[in-house]
Amino acid sequence: MSLTSSKRLVVKIGSSILVDEAKGEVRRDWLEALSRDVARLHKKGCEIVLVSSGAIRLGRTYLKLTNGPLKLEESQAAAATGQIQLAHAYQEALARHGITVAQVLLTLDDSEERRRYLNARQTMATLLGLKAVPVINENDTVATDEIRFGDNDRLGARVAEMISADTLILLSDIDGLYTGDPRSDKSAKHIAEIREITPEIEAMGGAAASALSHGGMVTKLIAARIAMAAGCRMAIADGRQVGALAALIDGKARCSWFLPDASPLSARKRWIKGSLKCAGTLVVDDGAVRALSAGKSLLPAGVTRIDGEFQRGDVVEVHDKQGRVLARGLVAYAAEDARRIAGHKSREIEKLLGFRGRDEMVHRDDLVVE
Repeated sequence: MSLTSSKRLVVKIGSSILVDEAKGEVRRDWLEALSRDVARLHKKGCEIVLVSSGAIRLGRTYLKLTNGPLKLEESQAAAATGQIQLAHAYQEALARHGITVAQVLLTLDDSEERRRYLNARQTMATLLGLKAVPVINENDTVATDEIRFGDNDRLGARVAEMISADTLILLSDIDGLYTGDPRSDKSAKHIAEIREITPEIEAMGGAAASALSHGGMVTKLIAARIAMAAGCRMAIADGRQVGALAALIDGKARCSWFLPDASPLSARKRWIKGSLKCAGTLVVDDGAVRALSAGKSLLPAGVTRIDGEFQRGDVVEVHDKQGRVLARGLVAYAAEDARRIAGHKSREIEKLLGFRGRDEMVHRDDLVVE
């Protein structure tokens, strides 16, 4: 299985493969090879997001912190220093291929709290639309023990879910899932394909192999569960060798694939349809009814009445004039603003609200037609 069919790809890069453990510095030859491989996919139209660890380890070197466990405030200080080095390394490497890099720092709250989730998703969608490559890390400088992801495996999965990626790659220090720990169990067998996270699969999780790694197989299985629920396939691959991503692109690397039973878009729409309560109703005219039936977004011009009080990102139902339910989706405006722009052209939104929001009241990707 290769990556050539991927349209939107998230690659998670662990500290233990990006940073030389002995020197505490970026492995430049490894990063240069990764950049070439990213450019190869990028040229073919694949949208790519990199979720990269390494800031704390790099900052530790620059701040000359001693070996051993760090206090929380020391980790935050190291992250503040190391994140600059990390971002610069990616910017320098990808610039050689004419690719613009954007830094995005996230906390757990950004993926859990709906408004912040929507803002982060829109920002990344805009960056991808502008052909940039977002480089994402956990915001360790402000996060605390209670709100930290604790590892970038789950962060990678949350990002993949957030942007409706079709593929997530976890580049780590092991080439996939085994029936046991291959470091201590010589009879452990590699599992190439997993279609369901069963209790037996969960029992195969282990601890991190490297002192630089916060995650182990346990967190990778948690990431797989998140990704698969979002309709995103995920691979665990050994990323230590220079050119590791190229081997995956060509389908030559051994890895473990976790395969979902739905596409990202269908999984997202299934979530909208069945998992959330509706906070309000949008009544639309006949023109909007025809547009929705043709798979188009709902524009403000087609909305004739708004019932209920809701916030941006809440789920609303869309009704025709007879009160029949046509669709449900995530509304792009709070009720107060929605009422002000209802019945108006999208180009009038900025004048009516004082800011330029989305052209759509409900975007088609956030809409499930009944």
